[in-house]
Amino acid sequence: MAGQPLNQPAEIPAELDRWNWGAFFLNWIWGIGNSTFIALLALIPVVNIIMIIVLGARGSRWAWRNRAWRDAEQFRKTQRNWAIAGLVVWVVGIGGCAATVGSVPYILKGSDAYHMTMDAIRADTRVKAAIGEDVTDNFWVGGNLDVNANGAGDAQFSIPVHGAKGKGTVFSHLVRNAGTWSMRLLVVRVDGVDAPIVLTNEDHVPIPKRGDRNIASI
Repeated sequence: MAGQPLNQPAEIPAELDRWNWGAFFLNWIWGIGNSTFIALLALIPVVNIIMIIVLGARGSRWAWRNRAWRDAEQFRKTQRNWAIAGLVVWVVGIGGCAATVGSVPYILKGSDAYHMTMDAIRADTRVKAAIGEDVTDNFWVGGNLDVNANGAGDAQFSIPVHGAKGKGTVFSHLVRNAGTWSMRLLVVRVDGVDAPIVLTNEDHVPIPKRGDRNIASI
């Protein structure tokens, strides 16, 4: 077979015919490195989902057939290195995604608009009576924050809160002009209570319903 040394059997030895983690993790990159160009199908949307599984299952056979190997040990070490590289890439990628998602609450909570929202509800006597003097926000919050270079901006928050007496969700909308935030909407939905606590509704918009969540984005 073309590409094989004379002493390399056409069929892969049974001890080498196993799941190929390098092919699974790195798919088309692994394919180029192992002269297995069918792996390029992993670049096609939808097909890639199936292809990465096929590569994991059949990758070792294809790599053995498509490249010349000095011996079984060289093949084994090479595929092991591919597997390690693939694992590192996936760990770094997943870690990066987790760090990005985890940083969103910190960015939202670090804004002046967020502090204005929390300061306002903590000062409201109705909120204190329903949730407690110690109103505390949860780590995960929803919302979006957009601030332009010209000083304009817009912020919307969905903030789960709790205290000694109960818990609920804060909904707020703020607008920024000339570097100054103004509160347009501020509502607290207390769990177990039908009527919302409306602190501000300058634009007379419908009150958010319990369970509404904004998708956190920056």
